[in-house]
Amino acid sequence: MSLRLRKLIGAVILIALVFVWALVAMALAQFILPSTNTIVAWIYYAVAGLAWVLPAMPLVRWMSK
Repeated sequence: MSLRLRKLIGAVILIALVFVWALVAMALAQFILPSTNTIVAWIYYAVAGLAWVLPAMPLVRWMSK
């Protein structure tokens, strides 16, 4: 498989991953955060906003081979 094709496939998958990750994080927040204070919500959104990088790292490595 050519590098160009891998990058195209990887980019589409990354966009889908971020989209699905955001939806799941928002859905979980609806159940977890209503009874918590603002600081806990900020921490949750910071962690959830950065955590998508962990599943994306192997995909980016595959794209750059």
